[in-house]
Amino acid sequence: MELELLLALLMFLTAIGALLAGYPVALTLGGVALLFALFGITLGVFPEPLLLSLPSRIQGGSIMQNETLIAVPLFVLMGVILERSRVAEDLLHIAGRLLGRMRGGLGYAVVLVGALLAASTGIVGATVITMTLIALPTMLAHKYDPKLATGTIAASGTLGQIIPPSIVLILLADAVSNAASQAANEMGIGSFVVSVGDLFAGALIPGLLLVGLYIGWIAIMAILKPDSCPPVIDDDSPPLTGKEVAFGLGAPLFLIIAVLGAILSGIATPTEAASIGVAGALLLAGLRLSETKDALLVRVIAAAFVSLILILIIRNVMDLRLGVATTDAITLAGIAIIAISAFILLAGTAAGMLILHRRGFLSLALKSGVHITSMVFLILIGASLFSLVFRGFGGDDMVADLLEAVPGGRWGALIGAMLVMFVLGFFLDFIEIVFVVVPLVTPPLIIMGFDPVWLAILMALNLQTSFLTPPFGFALFYLRGAAPDSVQTIEIWRGALPFIGLQLLMILAVAFLPQLATWLPSLQAN
Repeated sequence: MELELLLALLMFLTAIGALLAGYPVALTLGGVALLFALFGITLGVFPEPLLLSLPSRIQGGSIMQNETLIAVPLFVLMGVILERSRVAEDLLHIAGRLLGRMRGGLGYAVVLVGALLAASTGIVGATVITMTLIALPTMLAHKYDPKLATGTIAASGTLGQIIPPSIVLILLADAVSNAASQAANEMGIGSFVVSVGDLFAGALIPGLLLVGLYIGWIAIMAILKPDSCPPVIDDDSPPLTGKEVAFGLGAPLFLIIAVLGAILSGIATPTEAASIGVAGALLLAGLRLSETKDALLVRVIAAAFVSLILILIIRNVMDLRLGVATTDAITLAGIAIIAISAFILLAGTAAGMLILHRRGFLSLALKSGVHITSMVFLILIGASLFSLVFRGFGGDDMVADLLEAVPGGRWGALIGAMLVMFVLGFFLDFIEIVFVVVPLVTPPLIIMGFDPVWLAILMALNLQTSFLTPPFGFALFYLRGAAPDSVQTIEIWRGALPFIGLQLLMILAVAFLPQLATWLPSLQAN
């Protein structure tokens, strides 16, 4: 083996070993790459000008000027605000009371709430822990089988990996888009463009089908083993009012539809839709945490909700551009309504922020959002340096040769790459895999003829399955840490197995029916 390829292999193995040892991800990727680059320059096998190009890569379109990545801190902030304002507790409480009286109803409620939380927060750890703390004691108190209860919670928590708008899909879209452009340049066919909207559209059908499969499994258990998921029959709580259902369940659902619908319909870019999501989250949090003395602020927030609906409707049905040849009175009226509505919406978000500040949650939400965002971008910078040095040693050619040498042609290469990602998912978080592994294996697979969007959805499903698989699945670790001591670890593992089977079934369905992942993106493009 040539010295350059040997150094590339050693660099990759060193980075994986350091990550498994628990060293910080960003510093590990950047530090290992820098050390090997300097070693390669000393030996005369690494081009020094390539290393000097790193600042331009960071400041250029790949990171600092990448408008798509602006959606990351916005969606993170949206999720953190909803988490801090206890919207998840309201969702579980209302869904449980609506469905609990039927056999398996609490399980159905957990799955549906998991899907809603996945779409609104996209943070797997927070979703699993929240549902474990709130739903698991209730399920166990009503004699649910611990295996079914824990498996349902763990599987529902991982939906944040696949149901849009998901931070995973945003980062994956950026990585796959860069990989597709690299593959297109090597093939000499121009460029592939894989947008965040494409992955959101591609993941929607598989994500909803997974929700349906989870609910179907609980229904089967309710028929075959009725004692494992009995109905709630001794609940003396008062009946739900229409206001409670509309606010606790309808408002988060409207926010999700507004954000996702704005992206899929082309009304807004992912970044613009994320800003809508943050504004909506502030309004919801303000209403959720308001007290009697906040009556005036509540009225402002309610007016802001109406304004947000008006903005979305008018923006969708009218052409509000001022630079066109003719601007009629209706267009001017629409612009005036939009301007007034925007002012009211701004006042409503300010009112929501004031209520959050009074309850002591605003600073916590902002600090948490900044912490997560800083972590993501620092890892991205470290991964950019790692990728640059790895390619400088010719490592990308080595990966391509390895995939081409796998028996079974392109399908063998795909299975091999998926198995590697699946195993790494036991030990590494999705961010490390997206930034380190995906850029290495995706270009050769695209060159072999696989659709980039379909490939990205398969990767997302694969990582979701890995995070659910014992003994190292991240979702199981989160659940074990929050579950009571009466629940044994082996019960958590056994409870996850049926849902892993459903995950594998969905992966096979997407693999053999690519239209599940490509139909909506093609419809959106047309």
